[in-house]
Amino acid sequence: MLKPSLQLKLGQQLTMTPQLQQAIRLLQLPALELQAHIRELLETNVMLEPLEDGESEDGTSADGEALEAGESSAPVEERAEAAESPESVEVLEDDWGGQSAATADSPWSGDDLDRIQEFADDAGQSLQEYLLWQLELAKLQPRELAIARAIVDAISDDGYVTESMEEIAETLKPEVHCTASEVASVLSGVQALDPPGVGARSIGECIELQLRQLDPDTPGLATALEIARRHLERLACRELSALKRELRASDEDLAEALALVRSCHPRPGSTVSTGAPEYVVPDVFVRRTERGWSVEINSATLPRVRLNHSYASLLGRSAGHATLRAQLQEARWLLKSLEIRHDTLIKVARSIVERQVSFLEHGDEHMRPMILKDIAEAIGMHESTISRVTSGKYMHTPRGVFELRYFFSSQIESADGSGTSSTAIRAKIRKLVKDEDPLAPLSDGRIAELLSAEGILVARRTVAKYREAMNIPSSSERKRSGAAQ
Repeated sequence: MLKPSLQLKLGQQLTMTPQLQQAIRLLQLPALELQAHIRELLETNVMLEPLEDGESEDGTSADGEALEAGESSAPVEERAEAAESPESVEVLEDDWGGQSAATADSPWSGDDLDRIQEFADDAGQSLQEYLLWQLELAKLQPRELAIARAIVDAISDDGYVTESMEEIAETLKPEVHCTASEVASVLSGVQALDPPGVGARSIGECIELQLRQLDPDTPGLATALEIARRHLERLACRELSALKRELRASDEDLAEALALVRSCHPRPGSTVSTGAPEYVVPDVFVRRTERGWSVEINSATLPRVRLNHSYASLLGRSAGHATLRAQLQEARWLLKSLEIRHDTLIKVARSIVERQVSFLEHGDEHMRPMILKDIAEAIGMHESTISRVTSGKYMHTPRGVFELRYFFSSQIESADGSGTSSTAIRAKIRKLVKDEDPLAPLSDGRIAELLSAEGILVARRTVAKYREAMNIPSSSERKRSGAAQ
Protein backbone atom coordinates (compact mmCIF):
# COMPACT_ATOMS: atom_id res chain seq x y z
CA MET A 1 0.00 0.00 0.00
CA LEU A 2 1.39 3.42 -1.03
CA LYS A 3 2.08 5.92 1.72
CA PRO A 4 2.41 9.71 1.36
CA SER A 5 5.97 10.93 1.86
CA LEU A 6 8.06 14.11 1.55
CA GLN A 7 11.05 14.29 -0.77
CA LEU A 8 13.60 17.08 -1.26
CA LYS A 9 14.83 17.70 -4.83
CA LEU A 10 17.11 20.25 -6.49
CA GLY A 11 16.25 21.73 -9.88
CA GLN A 12 16.64 24.75 -12.14
CA GLN A 13 13.77 26.77 -13.51
CA LEU A 14 13.53 29.87 -15.69
CA THR A 15 11.32 32.48 -14.04
CA MET A 16 9.87 35.46 -15.91
CA THR A 17 10.58 38.24 -13.44
CA PRO A 18 8.70 41.55 -13.77
CA GLN A 19 11.93 43.17 -14.99
CA LEU A 20 12.35 40.57 -17.72
CA GLN A 21 8.72 40.85 -18.77
CA GLN A 22 9.06 44.63 -19.07
CA ALA A 23 12.29 44.36 -21.06
CA ILE A 24 10.68 41.90 -23.49
CA ARG A 25 7.62 44.08 -23.91
CA LEU A 26 9.64 47.25 -24.61
CA LEU A 27 11.88 45.30 -26.98
CA GLN A 28 9.04 44.50 -29.37
CA LEU A 29 7.22 47.87 -29.23
CA PRO A 30 7.51 50.02 -32.39
CA ALA A 31 8.77 53.57 -31.98
CA LEU A 32 5.36 55.28 -31.89
CA GLU A 33 3.88 52.76 -29.46
CA LEU A 34 6.97 53.07 -27.26
CA GLN A 35 6.54 56.84 -27.06
CA ALA A 36 2.87 56.43 -26.19
CA HIS A 37 3.79 53.92 -23.48
CA ILE A 38 6.40 56.28 -22.01
CA ARG A 39 3.90 59.16 -21.98
CA GLU A 40 1.48 56.97 -20.06
CA LEU A 41 4.18 56.10 -17.50
CA LEU A 42 5.09 59.75 -17.12
CA GLU A 43 1.52 60.44 -16.03
CA THR A 44 1.38 57.61 -13.49
CA ASN A 45 4.91 57.46 -12.06
CA VAL A 46 6.13 60.59 -10.24
CA MET A 47 9.68 59.24 -10.22
CA LEU A 48 9.93 59.76 -13.98
CA GLU A 49 10.24 63.09 -15.74
CA PRO A 50 10.97 64.22 -19.29
CA LEU A 51 14.25 65.94 -20.04
CA GLU A 52 13.54 69.65 -20.28
CA ASP A 53 15.37 72.19 -22.38
CA GLY A 54 18.53 73.70 -20.99
CA GLU A 55 19.31 70.80 -18.68
CA SER A 56 22.64 69.02 -18.66
CA GLU A 57 23.13 66.31 -21.27
CA ASP A 58 25.08 63.85 -19.09
CA GLY A 59 21.84 62.63 -17.47
CA THR A 60 23.32 60.96 -14.39
CA SER A 61 21.71 60.70 -10.99
CA ALA A 62 23.24 61.04 -7.57
CA ASP A 63 23.96 57.30 -7.36
CA GLY A 64 25.72 57.40 -10.74
CA GLU A 65 23.24 55.45 -12.88
CA ALA A 66 22.46 56.50 -16.45
CA LEU A 67 19.20 58.39 -16.57
CA GLU A 68 18.67 59.09 -20.23
CA ALA A 69 20.38 56.27 -21.98
CA GLY A 70 23.08 53.68 -22.10
CA GLU A 71 26.50 53.98 -23.59
CA SER A 72 27.18 53.31 -27.23
CA SER A 73 26.60 49.68 -28.12
CA ALA A 74 30.02 49.37 -29.79
CA PRO A 75 33.08 49.57 -27.50
CA VAL A 76 36.05 51.72 -28.47
CA GLU A 77 38.03 48.65 -29.54
CA GLU A 78 35.22 47.56 -31.87
CA ARG A 79 35.02 51.01 -33.42
CA ALA A 80 38.74 51.03 -34.07
CA GLU A 81 38.46 47.65 -35.79
CA ALA A 82 35.45 48.86 -37.77
CA ALA A 83 37.43 51.84 -39.03
CA GLU A 84 40.28 49.60 -40.18
CA SER A 85 38.15 46.90 -41.85
CA PRO A 86 36.35 48.00 -45.06
CA GLU A 87 33.67 45.32 -44.57
CA SER A 88 32.77 46.39 -41.03
CA VAL A 89 29.93 48.71 -40.24
CA GLU A 90 30.54 51.79 -38.17
CA VAL A 91 28.20 52.61 -35.29
CA LEU A 92 27.94 56.36 -34.93
CA GLU A 93 27.94 57.90 -31.48
CA ASP A 94 24.49 57.16 -30.18
CA ASP A 95 24.39 57.79 -26.43
CA TRP A 96 20.98 59.15 -25.56
CA GLY A 97 22.26 62.03 -23.48
CA GLY A 98 24.44 63.26 -26.31
CA GLN A 99 21.73 63.37 -28.94
CA SER A 100 20.50 66.90 -28.49
CA ALA A 101 19.01 69.22 -25.94
CA ALA A 102 17.19 71.25 -28.58
CA THR A 103 13.44 71.63 -28.40
CA ALA A 104 12.84 70.27 -31.88
CA ASP A 105 14.52 66.95 -31.11
CA SER A 106 12.60 66.23 -27.93
CA PRO A 107 9.46 64.15 -28.51
CA TRP A 108 8.11 65.43 -25.22
CA SER A 109 8.20 69.16 -26.01
CA GLY A 110 5.05 71.00 -26.93
CA ASP A 111 6.56 72.51 -30.06
CA ASP A 112 7.27 69.06 -31.45
CA LEU A 113 3.69 67.92 -30.84
CA ASP A 114 2.45 71.03 -32.63
CA ARG A 115 4.72 70.23 -35.55
CA ILE A 116 3.33 66.69 -35.78
CA GLN A 117 -0.22 68.04 -35.80
CA GLU A 118 0.74 70.61 -38.42
CA PHE A 119 1.76 67.91 -40.88
CA ALA A 120 -1.16 65.60 -40.03
CA ASP A 121 -3.60 65.00 -42.88
CA ASP A 122 -7.01 66.38 -41.96
CA ALA A 123 -8.55 65.35 -45.28
CA GLY A 124 -9.56 61.91 -44.05
CA GLN A 125 -13.09 62.26 -45.39
CA SER A 126 -15.15 59.21 -46.18
CA LEU A 127 -16.95 58.82 -49.49
CA GLN A 128 -20.36 59.20 -47.83
CA GLU A 129 -19.31 62.44 -46.09
CA TYR A 130 -17.95 63.80 -49.35
CA LEU A 131 -21.19 63.03 -51.21
CA LEU A 132 -23.39 64.46 -48.44
CA TRP A 133 -21.34 67.67 -48.50
CA GLN A 134 -22.07 68.00 -52.22
CA LEU A 135 -25.78 67.32 -51.66
CA GLU A 136 -25.95 70.17 -49.15
CA LEU A 137 -24.72 72.51 -51.86
CA ALA A 138 -27.16 71.20 -54.48
CA LYS A 139 -30.18 73.04 -52.96
CA LEU A 140 -32.53 70.09 -53.28
CA GLN A 141 -36.08 69.98 -51.99
CA PRO A 142 -36.45 68.32 -48.55
CA ARG A 143 -38.10 65.25 -50.10
CA GLU A 144 -35.40 64.84 -52.74
CA LEU A 145 -32.68 65.44 -50.17
CA ALA A 146 -34.06 62.67 -47.94
CA ILE A 147 -34.10 60.23 -50.87
CA ALA A 148 -30.60 61.27 -51.95
CA ARG A 149 -29.31 60.70 -48.40
CA ALA A 150 -30.78 57.18 -48.42
CA ILE A 151 -29.07 56.49 -51.75
CA VAL A 152 -25.73 57.72 -50.40
CA ASP A 153 -26.10 55.40 -47.41
CA ALA A 154 -26.49 52.49 -49.85
CA ILE A 155 -23.26 53.33 -51.74
CA SER A 156 -20.25 51.13 -50.95
CA ASP A 157 -16.70 52.36 -50.46
CA ASP A 158 -16.00 51.48 -54.10
CA GLY A 159 -18.75 53.87 -55.22
CA TYR A 160 -21.47 51.38 -56.24
CA VAL A 161 -25.12 51.28 -55.12
CA THR A 162 -25.49 47.99 -53.27
CA GLU A 163 -29.29 47.97 -52.85
CA SER A 164 -32.17 47.98 -55.32
CA MET A 165 -34.43 50.98 -55.81
CA GLU A 166 -37.28 49.14 -54.09
CA GLU A 167 -35.15 48.42 -51.01
CA ILE A 168 -34.06 52.04 -50.77
CA ALA A 169 -37.67 53.17 -51.02
CA GLU A 170 -38.61 50.81 -48.18
CA THR A 171 -35.88 52.20 -45.91
CA LEU A 172 -37.43 55.68 -46.20
CA LYS A 173 -40.77 54.61 -44.73
CA PRO A 174 -42.67 55.84 -42.75
CA GLU A 175 -41.08 59.31 -42.97
CA VAL A 176 -41.09 59.42 -46.78
CA HIS A 177 -43.32 57.35 -49.08
CA CYS A 178 -41.91 57.10 -52.58
CA THR A 179 -41.75 54.71 -55.50
CA ALA A 180 -38.77 52.94 -57.02
CA SER A 181 -39.03 55.14 -60.13
CA GLU A 182 -38.78 58.27 -57.97
CA VAL A 183 -35.69 56.88 -56.26
CA ALA A 184 -34.18 56.12 -59.68
CA SER A 185 -34.89 59.70 -60.75
CA VAL A 186 -33.02 61.08 -57.73
CA LEU A 187 -30.23 58.54 -58.34
CA SER A 188 -29.48 60.20 -61.68
CA GLY A 189 -28.72 63.40 -59.75
CA VAL A 190 -26.47 61.55 -57.31
CA GLN A 191 -24.61 60.02 -60.26
CA ALA A 192 -23.74 63.53 -61.41
CA LEU A 193 -21.71 64.14 -58.25
CA ASP A 194 -17.95 63.81 -57.89
CA PRO A 195 -16.10 61.43 -58.29
CA PRO A 196 -17.23 60.54 -61.82
CA GLY A 197 -18.97 57.17 -61.98
CA VAL A 198 -20.20 57.17 -58.38
CA GLY A 199 -23.68 55.74 -57.76
CA ALA A 200 -23.46 53.18 -60.57
CA ARG A 201 -25.21 49.82 -60.23
CA SER A 202 -22.80 47.89 -62.46
CA ILE A 203 -19.33 48.20 -63.91
CA GLY A 204 -20.81 48.98 -67.32
CA GLU A 205 -22.92 51.83 -65.95
CA CYS A 206 -19.90 53.13 -64.01
CA ILE A 207 -17.79 53.32 -67.18
CA GLU A 208 -20.67 54.84 -69.13
CA LEU A 209 -21.14 57.61 -66.53
CA GLN A 210 -17.47 58.50 -66.80
CA LEU A 211 -17.49 58.44 -70.59
CA ARG A 212 -20.52 60.75 -70.77
CA GLN A 213 -18.52 63.48 -69.07
CA LEU A 214 -16.18 63.64 -72.07
CA ASP A 215 -16.61 66.00 -75.00
CA PRO A 216 -19.16 64.55 -77.48
CA ASP A 217 -16.64 65.09 -80.29
CA THR A 218 -14.03 62.84 -78.64
CA PRO A 219 -12.80 60.28 -81.21
CA GLY A 220 -14.09 56.78 -80.50
CA LEU A 221 -16.58 57.91 -77.83
CA ALA A 222 -19.65 56.36 -79.49
CA THR A 223 -17.89 53.01 -79.86
CA ALA A 224 -16.64 53.18 -76.26
CA LEU A 225 -20.20 53.79 -74.99
CA GLU A 226 -21.44 50.79 -76.98
CA ILE A 227 -18.69 48.62 -75.46
CA ALA A 228 -19.59 49.78 -71.95
CA ARG A 229 -23.29 48.98 -72.49
CA ARG A 230 -23.13 45.58 -74.17
CA HIS A 231 -19.65 44.20 -74.79
CA LEU A 232 -17.64 44.39 -71.58
CA GLU A 233 -17.54 40.59 -71.29
CA ARG A 234 -15.92 40.24 -74.71
CA LEU A 235 -13.42 42.94 -73.78
CA ALA A 236 -12.63 41.15 -70.51
CA CYS A 237 -11.99 37.93 -72.46
CA ARG A 238 -9.90 39.91 -74.97
CA GLU A 239 -11.99 38.74 -77.90
CA LEU A 240 -10.97 41.75 -79.96
CA SER A 241 -11.65 40.20 -83.35
CA ALA A 242 -15.23 39.28 -82.44
CA LEU A 243 -15.70 42.70 -80.85
CA LYS A 244 -14.53 44.39 -84.01
CA ARG A 245 -16.99 42.40 -86.14
CA GLU A 246 -19.98 43.12 -83.89
CA LEU A 247 -19.25 46.82 -83.66
CA ARG A 248 -18.33 47.06 -87.35
CA ALA A 249 -15.52 49.38 -86.38
CA SER A 250 -12.17 50.00 -87.98
CA ASP A 251 -8.92 49.17 -86.25
CA GLU A 252 -8.29 52.84 -85.50
CA ASP A 253 -11.80 53.45 -84.14
CA LEU A 254 -11.60 50.31 -81.96
CA ALA A 255 -8.17 51.28 -80.60
CA GLU A 256 -9.44 54.76 -79.66
CA ALA A 257 -12.53 53.29 -78.00
CA LEU A 258 -10.50 50.77 -76.00
CA ALA A 259 -8.19 53.53 -74.83
CA LEU A 260 -11.17 55.51 -73.55
CA VAL A 261 -12.65 52.50 -71.74
CA ARG A 262 -9.34 51.62 -70.11
CA SER A 263 -8.90 55.21 -68.92
CA CYS A 264 -12.02 54.90 -66.74
CA HIS A 265 -11.71 54.02 -63.08
CA PRO A 266 -13.53 50.77 -62.16
CA ARG A 267 -13.77 51.76 -58.46
CA PRO A 268 -14.41 55.52 -58.35
CA GLY A 269 -15.10 55.52 -54.61
CA SER A 270 -11.54 54.45 -53.84
CA THR A 271 -10.25 57.79 -55.18
CA VAL A 272 -11.72 59.52 -52.13
CA SER A 273 -9.56 59.26 -49.02
CA THR A 274 -11.20 57.28 -46.23
CA GLY A 275 -8.70 58.13 -43.53
CA ALA A 276 -5.47 59.84 -42.62
CA PRO A 277 -2.34 58.17 -44.00
CA GLU A 278 -0.08 56.20 -41.69
CA TYR A 279 3.51 57.37 -41.61
CA VAL A 280 6.48 55.10 -40.96
CA VAL A 281 9.11 56.44 -38.56
CA PRO A 282 12.47 54.73 -39.16
CA ASP A 283 14.25 53.49 -36.04
CA VAL A 284 17.67 53.28 -37.67
CA PHE A 285 19.49 55.35 -40.29
CA VAL A 286 22.04 53.68 -42.58
CA ARG A 287 24.38 56.00 -44.47
CA ARG A 288 27.39 55.62 -46.72
CA THR A 289 30.49 57.38 -45.36
CA GLU A 290 34.12 57.63 -46.44
CA ARG A 291 34.98 54.66 -44.22
CA GLY A 292 32.05 52.49 -45.34
CA TRP A 293 28.51 52.06 -44.07
CA SER A 294 27.42 53.63 -40.80
CA VAL A 295 24.48 52.76 -38.55
CA GLU A 296 22.80 55.39 -36.41
CA ILE A 297 19.74 55.30 -34.16
CA ASN A 298 17.04 57.82 -35.07
CA SER A 299 17.29 60.37 -32.27
CA ALA A 300 13.63 61.35 -32.71
CA THR A 301 12.54 57.88 -31.54
CA LEU A 302 14.64 57.87 -28.38
CA PRO A 303 12.55 58.42 -25.22
CA ARG A 304 14.14 61.41 -23.48
CA VAL A 305 13.09 60.44 -19.99
CA ARG A 306 14.97 60.24 -16.69
CA LEU A 307 14.55 59.79 -12.98
CA ASN A 308 13.09 62.63 -10.99
CA HIS A 309 16.03 62.75 -8.59
CA SER A 310 14.42 65.59 -6.64
CA TYR A 311 11.76 63.17 -5.42
CA ALA A 312 14.19 60.27 -5.18
CA SER A 313 16.50 62.20 -2.86
CA LEU A 314 13.61 62.99 -0.48
CA LEU A 315 13.05 59.32 0.23
CA GLY A 316 16.38 58.90 1.96
CA ARG A 317 16.78 55.68 3.89
CA SER A 318 13.53 55.80 5.82
CA ALA A 319 11.37 52.70 5.82
CA GLY A 320 8.18 54.59 4.94
CA HIS A 321 6.72 55.66 1.61
CA ALA A 322 6.37 52.16 0.23
CA THR A 323 4.40 53.36 -2.80
CA LEU A 324 7.05 55.90 -3.80
CA ARG A 325 9.80 53.33 -3.30
CA ALA A 326 7.95 50.93 -5.58
CA GLN A 327 7.64 53.65 -8.21
CA LEU A 328 11.34 54.43 -7.87
CA GLN A 329 12.20 50.79 -8.46
CA GLU A 330 9.86 50.64 -11.47
CA ALA A 331 11.49 53.76 -12.91
CA ARG A 332 14.95 52.21 -12.60
CA TRP A 333 13.72 49.02 -14.24
CA LEU A 334 12.24 51.07 -17.07
CA LEU A 335 15.47 52.95 -17.71
CA LYS A 336 17.44 49.69 -17.68
CA SER A 337 14.94 48.09 -20.08
CA LEU A 338 15.19 51.08 -22.43
CA GLU A 339 18.96 50.77 -22.37
CA ILE A 340 18.71 47.07 -23.23
CA ARG A 341 16.29 47.82 -26.06
CA HIS A 342 18.58 50.52 -27.43
CA ASP A 343 21.72 48.38 -27.34
CA THR A 344 19.98 45.32 -28.81
CA LEU A 345 18.48 47.32 -31.68
CA ILE A 346 21.80 48.85 -32.69
CA LYS A 347 23.56 45.46 -32.50
CA VAL A 348 20.92 43.79 -34.67
CA ALA A 349 20.90 46.66 -37.20
CA ARG A 350 24.68 46.64 -37.44
CA SER A 351 24.80 42.88 -37.95
CA ILE A 352 22.13 43.08 -40.68
CA VAL A 353 23.99 45.82 -42.55
CA GLU A 354 27.26 43.88 -42.35
CA ARG A 355 25.60 40.95 -44.14
CA GLN A 356 23.61 42.98 -46.66
CA VAL A 357 26.25 45.41 -47.94
CA SER A 358 25.81 44.01 -51.46
CA PHE A 359 22.10 44.78 -51.34
CA LEU A 360 22.74 48.35 -50.20
CA GLU A 361 25.25 48.89 -52.98
CA HIS A 362 23.67 46.99 -55.88
CA GLY A 363 19.97 46.32 -55.15
CA ASP A 364 17.54 43.45 -54.58
CA GLU A 365 19.30 41.03 -56.90
CA HIS A 366 22.27 40.94 -54.52
CA MET A 367 20.30 40.25 -51.33
CA ARG A 368 22.05 37.54 -49.32
CA PRO A 369 20.03 34.73 -47.72
CA MET A 370 19.72 35.33 -44.00
CA ILE A 371 17.65 33.86 -41.19
CA LEU A 372 17.09 34.85 -37.57
CA LYS A 373 19.59 32.25 -36.41
CA ASP A 374 22.42 33.98 -38.31
CA ILE A 375 21.92 37.26 -36.47
CA ALA A 376 21.30 35.50 -33.15
CA GLU A 377 24.63 33.67 -33.37
CA ALA A 378 26.45 36.81 -34.49
CA ILE A 379 25.42 38.90 -31.47
CA GLY A 380 25.02 36.08 -28.96
CA MET A 381 21.27 36.28 -28.38
CA HIS A 382 18.29 33.98 -28.74
CA GLU A 383 16.30 33.84 -31.98
CA SER A 384 13.13 34.91 -30.17
CA THR A 385 14.88 38.12 -29.11
CA ILE A 386 15.88 38.85 -32.70
CA SER A 387 12.30 38.19 -33.80
CA ARG A 388 10.98 40.73 -31.28
CA VAL A 389 13.56 43.36 -32.25
CA THR A 390 12.88 43.09 -35.98
CA SER A 391 9.09 43.21 -35.65
CA GLY A 392 7.69 46.66 -36.43
CA LYS A 393 11.14 48.32 -36.64
CA TYR A 394 12.23 50.14 -39.80
CA MET A 395 15.57 50.99 -41.34
CA HIS A 396 16.13 54.04 -43.53
CA THR A 397 18.65 53.28 -46.27
CA PRO A 398 19.69 55.01 -49.51
CA ARG A 399 17.44 52.48 -51.30
CA GLY A 400 14.36 53.28 -49.24
CA VAL A 401 12.75 52.49 -45.90
CA PHE A 402 12.49 48.77 -45.11
CA GLU A 403 11.20 46.81 -42.17
CA LEU A 404 14.02 44.87 -40.55
CA ARG A 405 12.19 41.64 -41.37
CA TYR A 406 12.56 42.46 -45.08
CA PHE A 407 16.24 41.52 -44.94
CA PHE A 408 15.47 37.97 -43.81
CA SER A 409 14.70 35.46 -46.55
CA SER A 410 14.99 31.75 -47.25
CA GLN A 411 17.84 30.22 -49.18
CA ILE A 412 17.84 28.28 -52.44
CA GLU A 413 20.91 26.24 -53.27
CA SER A 414 22.92 27.31 -56.31
CA ALA A 415 24.94 25.16 -58.68
CA ASP A 416 28.22 26.14 -57.00
CA GLY A 417 26.93 25.12 -53.57
CA SER A 418 26.29 28.67 -52.37
CA GLY A 419 22.84 29.94 -51.50
CA THR A 420 20.68 32.55 -53.22
CA SER A 421 18.12 34.63 -51.38
CA SER A 422 14.47 34.24 -52.38
CA THR A 423 14.28 38.05 -52.46
CA ALA A 424 17.08 38.11 -55.04
CA ILE A 425 15.30 35.47 -57.13
CA ARG A 426 12.09 37.51 -57.11
CA ALA A 427 14.05 40.55 -58.27
CA LYS A 428 15.64 38.57 -61.10
CA ILE A 429 12.23 37.23 -62.21
CA ARG A 430 10.82 40.76 -62.16
CA LYS A 431 13.72 41.99 -64.29
CA LEU A 432 13.37 39.17 -66.82
CA VAL A 433 9.65 39.87 -67.22
CA LYS A 434 10.28 43.60 -67.56
CA ASP A 435 12.87 43.09 -70.35
CA GLU A 436 10.95 40.40 -72.27
CA ASP A 437 9.37 40.81 -75.70
CA PRO A 438 5.67 41.71 -75.12
CA LEU A 439 4.67 39.64 -78.17
CA ALA A 440 6.69 36.60 -77.00
CA PRO A 441 6.69 36.64 -73.18
CA LEU A 442 8.77 34.20 -71.18
CA SER A 443 7.04 31.14 -69.77
CA ASP A 444 7.71 29.93 -66.24
CA GLY A 445 9.77 27.07 -67.61
CA ARG A 446 11.87 29.42 -69.74
CA ILE A 447 12.47 31.71 -66.75
CA ALA A 448 13.59 28.68 -64.73
CA GLU A 449 16.04 27.79 -67.53
CA LEU A 450 17.47 31.31 -67.63
CA LEU A 451 17.93 31.31 -63.86
CA SER A 452 19.57 27.89 -64.02
CA ALA A 453 22.00 29.28 -66.59
CA GLU A 454 23.02 31.83 -63.95
CA GLY A 455 23.61 29.02 -61.44
CA ILE A 456 20.28 29.37 -59.61
CA LEU A 457 18.58 25.98 -59.63
CA VAL A 458 14.84 26.59 -59.30
CA ALA A 459 11.91 24.52 -60.48
CA ARG A 460 9.18 25.83 -62.75
CA ARG A 461 6.61 25.62 -59.95
CA THR A 462 8.89 27.75 -57.76
CA VAL A 463 9.03 30.41 -60.47
CA ALA A 464 5.23 30.26 -60.76
CA LYS A 465 4.85 30.67 -56.99
CA TYR A 466 7.13 33.71 -56.87
CA ARG A 467 5.49 35.22 -59.97
CA GLU A 468 2.02 34.90 -58.49
CA ALA A 469 3.22 36.38 -55.19
CA MET A 470 4.39 39.47 -57.11
CA ASN A 471 1.02 39.70 -58.95
CA ILE A 472 2.67 39.15 -62.33
CA PRO A 473 0.24 37.61 -64.88
CA SER A 474 1.04 34.37 -66.65
CA SER A 475 2.81 34.38 -70.01
CA SER A 476 -0.45 33.84 -71.92
CA GLU A 477 -2.11 36.81 -70.19
CA ARG A 478 0.95 39.00 -70.77
CA LYS A 479 0.94 38.01 -74.44
CA ARG A 480 -2.71 39.01 -74.89
CA SER A 481 -2.03 42.28 -73.11
CA GLY A 482 0.97 42.98 -75.35
CA ALA A 483 -1.03 42.16 -78.48
CA ALA A 484 -3.86 44.46 -77.40
CA GLN A 485 -1.47 47.34 -76.91
